Parts: sequence; C-alpha cells; structure tokens
Amino acid sequence: MYFFAFFIHFLNFTVKMRAKGGIPMFKFHQPDVMHIKSITLLVLDLKRSIEFYTDILGFSILEKTIKEVKLTVNHKDTLVTLIEDRAAIPYDETLGLYHVAFLLPSQKCLAETIRRLTEKRYPITGASDHGVSQAIYLDDPDGHGIEIYTDYDESLWPQDDSNLNMFTEPLNIHKIMSKLGDSSMDKLSEETIIGHLHFHVPTLEEGIKFFCDGLGFKVTLRYGPSAIFIADKDYHHHIGMNTWLNNAELTKEKQIGLKSYVLHVPKDQYFPFLKRLQNEHITLFTDGERSYLVDPMFQKVYIDTL
Repeated sequence: MYFFAFFIHFLNFTVKMRAKGGIPMFKFHQPDVMHIKSITLLVLDLKRSIEFYTDILGFSILEKTIKEVKLTVNHKDTLVTLIEDRAAIPYDETLGLYHVAFLLPSQKCLAETIRRLTEKRYPITGASDHGVSQAIYLDDPDGHGIEIYTDYDESLWPQDDSNLNMFTEPLNIHKIMSKLGDSSMDKLSEETIIGHLHFHVPTLEEGIKFFCDGLGFKVTLRYGPSAIFIADKDYHHHIGMNTWLNNAELTKEKQIGLKSYVLHVPKDQYFPFLKRLQNEHITLFTDGERSYLVDPMFQKVYIDTL
C-alpha cells in the first residue's frame, strides 16, 4: 500500500516537473547534444507568411519590424525568422533546404495540427510513419518544405542487426486523430522545437566531410546510394541529406530559401569542435559577436554554445 502511494506521488511529481521543464522533454535536443536551434528564411510577402505561420501552423510573433519577424512557440525563444524581399528570385528546386522538421511532444499535438490544417483547408503533401516517428508534410506559401512530426519512444525504434532502421509507410491518420481531446488548441505546443533539417546536397561525400568530419555528427542510417541520416548522441537524425536534385543549382543569395540556421554546440565540446574545423580546413567567420560557418550549400551556420 505504501509503495503504491509512493508510486502515484512519483508519477504526479514527474508530470509536474516535466510541465515546468524540470525533466527534459526531448533528450536528444538538450545542452549536451549538438542540434539545430533555429532557422532564417527569405520570403516574398511577409504578411502572407505571417498569416501562414501564425494562423495556420500556430506560431506566435516574438518581434516584428517592417521587413522581418521572429516567430516563437514559448514567447521567449526564436524558432523561425522570416525576412521579406519582394524583389527576390522565387523559390525553385535548388540545392539547400528540402524541409525543416518541427518536433512536437505528443501524438495529440500532431492531431491538433492536422485538425487546424483541415479546418483551414490547407493542403498537406504527405503523411508517413517512419518507424522512429510519425510525420506530416506540407509547403509554406513560398515553397519551403515543412515536416511536422512526433517521435516514438526510442525503445520502439526499429533495429536491423542492431542498426537503426527507418522506413516509410502510410500514416494511420485515424489512430492519430483518436488522440484529440474535447478541447482544441490554436497554437503549437510551447515545447515544439526544430527536430532536424533535411538538405539537398551536391554529393553525399561533401555533406559527410562538412557535417560529420568537420562538425562531428555521426552516420545513423544510409538510405541506398542517394540519402544519409546523421545525428549526435544516438538520435535517429538531426540532419538528413540527399542527392535527389544532384543536377540542381545552388540557391542564389537573393533567392527565396533557407539563408541561415543556428547550430548548438555543447560547451565542453567546443574546443574539439574547433580542432575538427581546423583539420578539415573549414573557416570559422565572425559577424559582429557571432561566429559562423558556410555549409556546402552556401548557407550560414551560426554557432551557439549557450
């Protein structure tokens, strides 16, 4: 009887601590893990983009100027920065961003997102079960690819001869939607983060040299000869790379697309990180007080250690 009471007390404590941030919701995106924190996109029409990201996806505005807006889910951290350039070259199939993936804390949150998209009559381009995660796909008004997903518990991730095995099967939408409660949410969960980025790269060899040999990510899965997934600390992937557009051009500086992203590097790994950059002849630039790299797609990678 005493043990049962203690167990219930522990569960209640765990739920409260998780809600307050005392227990990490996403263990693979903590300060001791290298991961993507935020992105900056160039858009044609800021008003149109704000309506999409706030009214349809459920972000909130953190800061706004005439030509730029910072979007948040928790009212303190920027996840997405949008910069307007009405004279920019429209989006095209170029090397660079394939999609940005927003990670939600639960299947219920994913169901809420699907409900909002359905009510707003906004089209999705795909819905998949990957064994490690459940995801939907769509494009923003400028054509930037977006994945919205939730992870399975890592104990359920499929293995093949002790190696991670991701796959693509149809998402069971009805099962996801059964997670909806009586109340509805018009905003993304405050725990939403960027789970990963997926890039069209010139070659996998160039991607591995920069992201693995230079930055320090490890290969978790190869998808035939044309795609690879890499991560830190045994996540299924913090970055995906493919050569499905290997004949495409690089995104031009004044073209719609991903312009930069922030990479968190754990403090205790910063000096080994710098050593790897030196060994691979990757230049670390400075922009005021910020340090950045340039990836193989000529996108800026700002380094954060906080």
